[in-house]
Amino acid sequence: MSPKNVFLIGLTDTDRARLRSIRNADRYVFHGVLDPAEFLETYDFPIKDMLMRAEDQLRRWEADSGKTVDGIGAYLDFPVSTMLPLLCARLGRRGPRLESLLKCEHKYWSRLVQNEVIPQHIPRFQAFDPFDDNVWAQIGRAEPIWIKPIKACGSMLGFYIENQEQFDDAISRIRKQIHLISEPFNYILQQAALPKAVTDVAGHFFLAESIIRGWQCTLEGYVIDGDIQPLGFIDSLRYENGISFFRYEYPSVLPDTVQQEMFSIARTVIAHTGLDNCAFNIEFFWNLEQDAIWLLEINPRVSQSHSDIFEKVDGQSNQQVTVQVACGETPDFPRGQGVFACAAKFFWRIFSGDARVTRVPTDEEIRGVEKRYPGTVIHPQVKEGMKLSDLLEQDSYSYAICHLFIGGRDRKELLDTYMRCTEMLPFEFSQL
Repeated sequence: MSPKNVFLIGLTDTDRARLRSIRNADRYVFHGVLDPAEFLETYDFPIKDMLMRAEDQLRRWEADSGKTVDGIGAYLDFPVSTMLPLLCARLGRRGPRLESLLKCEHKYWSRLVQNEVIPQHIPRFQAFDPFDDNVWAQIGRAEPIWIKPIKACGSMLGFYIENQEQFDDAISRIRKQIHLISEPFNYILQQAALPKAVTDVAGHFFLAESIIRGWQCTLEGYVIDGDIQPLGFIDSLRYENGISFFRYEYPSVLPDTVQQEMFSIARTVIAHTGLDNCAFNIEFFWNLEQDAIWLLEINPRVSQSHSDIFEKVDGQSNQQVTVQVACGETPDFPRGQGVFACAAKFFWRIFSGDARVTRVPTDEEIRGVEKRYPGTVIHPQVKEGMKLSDLLEQDSYSYAICHLFIGGRDRKELLDTYMRCTEMLPFEFSQL
């Protein structure tokens, strides 16, 4: 039987290597669609042109090779995630419908859909126009709120707001930057059949939500031919500011009963969106004091941040699911067959404001640390000479200078290894 040709939008060399190690990798040939730099190294997304070039690349490949595109997949955030259903529809390949995907990706539409079936598990929410000078009078509350774009890239332009002064500062930043996302997202919205309540909420709008607190975790799963299945739960632990992520840790330490209830909520809402033939991850909070589970957001893709830690614990990357679902195959995902009992992705962050990078670890220094702690993978996010503010997809309160993927026997070993790695890796900065 000939191997299946699977095309992944924005495929990087790192993920191509990871895909070669998935189960039965010899059954597939992996191809990239467009240069990953178009998605990872810029906020300039000429989305109409990108879609035309991607479609042309796929059709020319079929014509030149005499073979068939057997599956189209995606694992990156916007705009890749929203390109997937359009390309699948244009090529007549299996994939999620655009409207069902937008019921997850469009944060306001998603809340409307969630409110129809799980109202007790979502916070109070309200859409607003950040270019309306009177908006604080409409959304200002005595309690803190969180504001975020209706379509975000990572944690970009998300703000914790306690008063009007903080809100005004956030609005100043938002008005300067939101066009980077809103303009390409508006083009995507024009391709979909939207309900009136969503049509009036343009791509530059924001969402204001009451604060939800508790133990944060993410459920990864997939749905194929209407069958919704879990992969696993990953804990999301934050720094002391309660906003910036410190690490993603797998497997979750949440009680089984809580995980089961979260999956029940996920099945209900995923079915209601109509999402199908797609991987997903859903972020939750469990508030023990309130005995409450809150749904934060739905992302219609696997989390690339979790790929390495799944592989360390289960012996297989979650990219296995991306590939098999794209090909219409039911994923055969292993459990607990990895080298480590637990694993985490750590975010080494700088909180002291913008600075210039004057020293990063050399390749030799990085390899030395990785050799000292087997299983550790180190990915610096900065280069010498750059400013921290040049980093893309950062939260509004810190800069992630390095990602470290670490496996261990238990949580203590993970944390100990992380601390030793940071002591051994020489990053240096100068104030601007």
